Amino acid sequence: MKLNPAQQQAVEFVSGPCLVLAGAGSGKTRVITNKIAHLVRECRMSPRHIAAVTFTNKAAREMRERVGQTLGRKESRGLTVSTFHTLGLDIIRREHKHLRLKANFSLFDDQDQVALLKELSIDQLKEDKDLIKQLISQISNWKNDLILPKQAKDQASGERDQLFAHLYQIYTQHMKAYNALDFDDLIVMPTILLATNQTVREYWQNRIRYLLVDEYQDTNTSQYQLVKLLVGERARFTVVGDDDQSIYSWRGAQPKNLMLLQTDFPQLKVVKLEQNYRSSQRILKCANILIENNEHIFDKSLFSELPYGEPVKIISAKNEEQEAERVVAELIGHRFMNGTSYKDYAVLYRGNHQSRLLEKTLMNNRIPYKISGGTSFFSRSEIKDIMAYLRVMVNDEDDNALLRVINTPRREIGPATMERIGTYANETHVNLFEACCKADLLAALPARARKAVEGFSRWLVELSDRAQRGEAQQAVRDLIRDINYEDWLYETSPSPRAAEMRMKNVSELFRWITDMLEGSNDKEPMTLPQVVNRLILRDMMERGEDDEELDQVQLMTLHASKGLEFPYVYLIGMEEGLLPHQSSIDEENVDEERRLAYVGITRAQKELFFTLTRERRQYGETFKPEPSRFLYELPQDDLQWPNDKREVSPEQREAKGAKGIAALRAALGNKD
Repeated sequence: MKLNPAQQQAVEFVSGPCLVLAGAGSGKTRVITNKIAHLVRECRMSPRHIAAVTFTNKAAREMRERVGQTLGRKESRGLTVSTFHTLGLDIIRREHKHLRLKANFSLFDDQDQVALLKELSIDQLKEDKDLIKQLISQISNWKNDLILPKQAKDQASGERDQLFAHLYQIYTQHMKAYNALDFDDLIVMPTILLATNQTVREYWQNRIRYLLVDEYQDTNTSQYQLVKLLVGERARFTVVGDDDQSIYSWRGAQPKNLMLLQTDFPQLKVVKLEQNYRSSQRILKCANILIENNEHIFDKSLFSELPYGEPVKIISAKNEEQEAERVVAELIGHRFMNGTSYKDYAVLYRGNHQSRLLEKTLMNNRIPYKISGGTSFFSRSEIKDIMAYLRVMVNDEDDNALLRVINTPRREIGPATMERIGTYANETHVNLFEACCKADLLAALPARARKAVEGFSRWLVELSDRAQRGEAQQAVRDLIRDINYEDWLYETSPSPRAAEMRMKNVSELFRWITDMLEGSNDKEPMTLPQVVNRLILRDMMERGEDDEELDQVQLMTLHASKGLEFPYVYLIGMEEGLLPHQSSIDEENVDEERRLAYVGITRAQKELFFTLTRERRQYGETFKPEPSRFLYELPQDDLQWPNDKREVSPEQREAKGAKGIAALRAALGNKD
C-alpha cells in the first residue's frame, strides 16, 4: 500500500529530530518500518547503527517481522529492534565493569523483589501486603524519576517516606551484595552511567547513530533522559507518539515528554498522521468530539475515507446481571445476522472485576472467550523451578533462587538445616551458596544433612564449571535428568496428564535455551548467563501476552486494549464512578479517563456499543449510577439511546428481513 503524503514526509525527514504525532489507526508501524528501510537503502546507513525501541516484546516482534518483510534478512542484519528494557540490558551487559557488577549478574523478577523486601522490612512492616505493595511502588517511582537512595532520604518529609527511603537504601545494598538488578534498574543504571561517563556515552552515541522510539507518550523520566543521552547533540531520531492515548500515568508515563522535546530540541520537526485506516467515519467523529474536551499539546483531528457506518448503540440494563445477559444476547444475534466469527468481538471494561458476570454468562451460553492477561509461561511452577536452578548455576550469589531449589525435589535439606545455613551466612557475611561450601558449617550439621548439602553444592559447582567450559547445553540437560524432575512431577501433580503437560513445558524451555545457546535465525550464539537473563527479562515483559489466536470473544480492560483493533466493540459500564473512575473524579482529574474512553472507542472498526445500568452493587450496597459524562460529550445525532426508535424505511425493513432469512439458510446449511 502506498504511503500517504504525511507518512511519506515522516519517512523522508532524516536530517534532524522528528516527532511523528500518530493518531489511532494511522499506520505508525508502517512509518517506522519504511523509515528504517529508507535509512538503509536511500541514506546508505548500516543497520548496525540503527535502533528502534518500543515497550512490549509483542510490539518489538511485530516491528522486527515487518522490517524483515520490507528489507529482507540480509539487508536488515545487525539492526536493533527491542524493548527499552532489553536495550538497557544490552548496555549493562557490555558496561558491567563500569557499574561495578560481575559479569554473571542476576535479574530479580517481581516475586523475588517482594520476597526480599518482605524479609528486609519484617520488623517495620510486619509482612503487611498493602504496605509492601506501596513500598515497591514508591521504590519504582523513585527509580523512574532517577532519585537514588541518598536523595530519597534527603527529600523524605513524613514518617512513612523516611521509613521507605531507609528501606530503599537497605534494598539497594542487598541487591548490590547479591550482584542482582530489578526491572527498573535496566533503565536507571544505563541512564546514570551515560550521564556520568563520557567514554561510555560517546561509544553508545557512535554505535546508535539513528534512534526510533515508538509509543513515546508512554515514556517516564528515566526513559526520556536515556533517549536524550543516546541521541546526543547530533539529535538524529524519530519518536512516534500520541498524547491522546497517554493512559499510563500510574506507571510513571509522562505525556509532557512530548512537550519537553520542543524545548530540548528547538529544531524539532512535527509531522501529524491524521488519516485513520481502521474505523468508520462515525466512530472517528465520536472520538474526535470526545477528546476535544481535553487540553492539547498538539491539535489534530482524525479522518477516514471508510463509509460513515452504523449508529453507536447504547444498551441499558436494570443491573449488572442483566447487563451481561444483554451483551451476550446482542452478540449472539449480531453474529447470527452477520455471519461473523467470535474473535471479531471485544468486550472492554475499566476494571477487572467487571468481567466475572460476563464470563459466567458466556460459559452458560457455551460461547468461547479469552481474558487477556492469563497465566504467563514463566509463572508456572515447573518453569520457575528450572529457571531458579539455572539462575544459581550462573550466579551463586542469587540467594532467592537457591532457597527455591535447595530442597526441590526433596533432598534431606529441611527448614532446620536451612535456618542454620542462613544464620551462618548472615553472621559471616557470605551468600547462602558460599555458606553451603564452608567446612566449619558442614562440620556442625547432622550427618544426613551434611551429606545432602555437600552433595548438592559439589554437584552444582561441577555443572556450573561445565557450562563455563562450553558444555552449557549438555549441562542443562544433565541438570534436569540428575534431579529426577520428571519423577518428581508425577509424584506431586494432581494427575498423570497434568504431570505430562508440565514436563512438556520443561521440554519447551529446554528447546528455547538450546536455540539461544546455539544461535538461530541469524542471532549470535549466547552464553548461559546471557540466556538466563534474557529469559528472565522475557518473563517480565510478556506477562499476560499471548500470541495464540483462536475463535474466541476477547475480554480485556481498556488499558490492555491499547494497540489492538476489533470489528465490533462493546464498551461496558459507561457510568460515573466506573468511567470516569471515582478516584479520578475525587481528584478532579478526568482527562486521563477521557483518554481511556478515547482509546476504547478507537479500537472499534465497524460498530460500537456502550452499556450502562440503572442499578449496580458495590461493597454489598446497591446504588443508582448516573450515565457517564462522556456519553453526553459525544455527538448525540450519532448515538442510538435505548428509547430512540429510529424510523425505518420499507426498503431498510425489507433488506433486514432478507439478511435474516439468508443468515437462517446459511445456519441450516441451505444455500438455495
